[in-house]
Amino acid sequence: MKWLYVVRNMKVSIIIPFKEETGYLHECITNCLNLDYDDFELILLPDKAMKSEFSHIRIVPTGPVGPAKKRDIGAECAKGEVLAFIDDDAYPKKDWLKNVVRNFKGKTACVGGPAITPESDNLCQKASGLVLSSKAGGGTETYRYVPGKKRYVDDFPSVNMSVKKDVFTELGGFDTAYWPGEDTKFCLDLVNKGYRIIYDPKAIVYHHRRELFRPHLKQVTGYALHRGYFVKKFPKTSFRLGYFIPSLFVVFLVAGMIASILASSFAGYYAAVLSFYLAMLIVSGAMTGNIKLLMLVVPGTIATHISYGIYFMKGLLTMRLYK
Repeated sequence: MKWLYVVRNMKVSIIIPFKEETGYLHECITNCLNLDYDDFELILLPDKAMKSEFSHIRIVPTGPVGPAKKRDIGAECAKGEVLAFIDDDAYPKKDWLKNVVRNFKGKTACVGGPAITPESDNLCQKASGLVLSSKAGGGTETYRYVPGKKRYVDDFPSVNMSVKKDVFTELGGFDTAYWPGEDTKFCLDLVNKGYRIIYDPKAIVYHHRRELFRPHLKQVTGYALHRGYFVKKFPKTSFRLGYFIPSLFVVFLVAGMIASILASSFAGYYAAVLSFYLAMLIVSGAMTGNIKLLMLVVPGTIATHISYGIYFMKGLLTMRLYK
């Protein structure tokens, strides 16, 4: 497929929601201001008013509301034709906006790109990023964490999501009843209206990871809980085999253990499957060429599979999620 690009300039509003200033915010702002794109504004959305050493930045205090509501508030006061959403613990590559804007043509109303783990992250953060970006850990969605093939998609995270403002307004913005998951719901609303979402591997941001193990697993279980719930509520983009695999793995672990106790003849098959699984993870982790990372990535992937599987099933059984 040949991709045709728009050449006209479009004013972009970069929207950054956060509760309070963190160590990463300065890095995010600095890299946004150094983008090789002329026509953009930067909108910060903290809970409370704050001072900034940077000029030409709009600071809009929102009060203690969630990220989805903050993004909606930012969109309401934005002056750009395009709303470029990025998290405060991420920062863009210099040509980010150029590669985003060139894709807006025809029915394309949303552009996403990979959120790559920065080289400056510590060992436990890099291990988290490798779990997500490996085929063993990320499955078919590794393109969200490392550059993949350019394509149309129907679901994409808001850490690196840009949307035409008129379409965002038409759809009513993000559904604040969901977080995480407001981006999935928005993308579903968008494709249901006949609009397209393009994934461009050159529209890169760098995203600092949560450390293995506890912060990483807390984030993963939140995603799993909402995805499991979305399978019932929004099956069009969530009822997919890949999301069920970790839960099937958890069921196999438990059922296989019980079967091995009850029937010793099954124990050999059970051990063989688990040995193959472990070998696959070791081979995948060994590709990093770093023994310290390997020792984190293997148990980190196992813990991710089990945690995601359990909370995905919990989401399936949950009657209603509250914001």
